[in-house]
Amino acid sequence: MTADISHVDWLKKASTQTVFDALEAVDKGGSRFVGGCVRNALLGVPVSDIDIATRLVPEDTIKALEAAGIRAIPTGVEHGTVTAVCDHEPFEITTLRRDVETDGRRAVVAFSKDWAEDALRRDFHMNALYADVSGQVYDPTGKGLSDIADRRVAFIGEAEDRLREDHLRNLRFFRFSAWYGRGLDETGLQACGELREGLRQIAAERIWKELEKLLAAKWPYPALHAMYETGVMGVILPECDGLARLEALSALELNEGNTFEPMTRLMALLPRKGEVAKAVGERLKMSRAEQTRLKLWAQTTAPPIPEGDKLTAYREWLYRAARPTGVDVTVWELSSSGAEPDALPDDLVDTCLNWPLPEFPVTGADLISKGAKPGPELGQRLQGLEDAWIANGFSMDGL
Repeated sequence: MTADISHVDWLKKASTQTVFDALEAVDKGGSRFVGGCVRNALLGVPVSDIDIATRLVPEDTIKALEAAGIRAIPTGVEHGTVTAVCDHEPFEITTLRRDVETDGRRAVVAFSKDWAEDALRRDFHMNALYADVSGQVYDPTGKGLSDIADRRVAFIGEAEDRLREDHLRNLRFFRFSAWYGRGLDETGLQACGELREGLRQIAAERIWKELEKLLAAKWPYPALHAMYETGVMGVILPECDGLARLEALSALELNEGNTFEPMTRLMALLPRKGEVAKAVGERLKMSRAEQTRLKLWAQTTAPPIPEGDKLTAYREWLYRAARPTGVDVTVWELSSSGAEPDALPDDLVDTCLNWPLPEFPVTGADLISKGAKPGPELGQRLQGLEDAWIANGFSMDGL
């Protein structure tokens, strides 16, 4: 099986060609694109990062780039990685490698000149595809192109061996299956379940980063369901109390044409309790903003979901709660209601999910310009005017 990606835009860009020319000037035929950029080009999905594998050792890579006037950053020289910056675009360039020692978290590597050796240390066949500057694709494992064609995410060699080398690959299996797979490979799934305890060795920040990427997939439910059934979810997110809300959320997404963000989907996996939000945010070492968002989601009390067109009070609550808290709580409540998406009033769903929060059009400066004096009374007057604006359907007409 052969393939070619010469048609893709990023390959033809001047910055890409400039970086490649610099490497080729030192070792012709010694560098190839690798990994996600090749995989995504073949799948016809957007490419966000361009990675290059090279026979050059890091010191020679840096010399080649600087000789061509390209900025070179030694981002991970001990692992063979140099970042080239050309026209403000980063290119990660890594020397061909083989693993010397692994501990389930990080590998000690030795540099290599062998493309097959470099390919065999990678995680999945579809991630071990290479392409030269002309766009010709190389498949050292002999299974990458067929896995791309079949949308199969399968480990290279023995799945257990790949997982023991780096236990984060467990979550990567589910993430890539959610993004690019057509179902989940049974051999890989079984291995991930059996070796799930190895995930406890992985730093919490890396766990959250992978889980967040998985939750960003267009349709993550099958992968998350498999994680739950195999016990993987219990290791990384023991607070998860089931998938019923996520299933309802997924149905709501499909029915309404919405795609919720990762945090909203994460919340669907959790009970809405303050102690749970605190435990999850701290254990996964989320950012301060993410932890605050979880806290507000857990602590904010929502009014009962209104029936029919009785939306005035609900809109007022959504406005006062503000985004994203109002939407977070609303979506969780809708997912917990047990109602089929088709049974929910259209106006309610549209208000909860798509209603643009109105902006109060009056400021303190506006009142001062009309003769009001700064002080507590100004704030009270402004608040009273805002309350009247809300009661008037978020309109200043007649006020």
